[in-house]
Amino acid sequence: MDIIEKARELGKMLQQEESYKKLQLAQADADADMDLQNYIGEFNMKRMSINNEASKAERDQEKMTKLNTEMREAYSKIMSNKNMIAYNEAKEEFDVIANRVLAIIQQSAEGADPETADLTQSNCSGSCSTCGGCG
Repeated sequence: MDIIEKARELGKMLQQEESYKKLQLAQADADADMDLQNYIGEFNMKRMSINNEASKAERDQEKMTKLNTEMREAYSKIMSNKNMIAYNEAKEEFDVIANRVLAIIQQSAEGADPETADLTQSNCSGSCSTCGGCG
């Protein structure tokens, strides 16, 4: 069996993981939640308004402050929504597995022993926000 076939097999296995299934359900629930979708729409509109105001030669600082406050409020509504919370939790759970698989493949491609390669060997915390770069 060639390597591409094995990669497709691995992809199928990932999609059979319970955490993947949980993530798909959480995504569907979030997509169907009209309150959440309205909050997201509101947030995006505020962000666009901020960008438009920021690009003006003469910005209205009071308007910028008001828009920033409104955008933060919309973001807070999004992040406190039960379906968004469930989605984020499911995504974090699946990302742990997906990141581990990717780390094993990457390290193996760099010559590491596939039997011992793992996420912990890459010094990855799992959070891209604190990352200094992979490899």
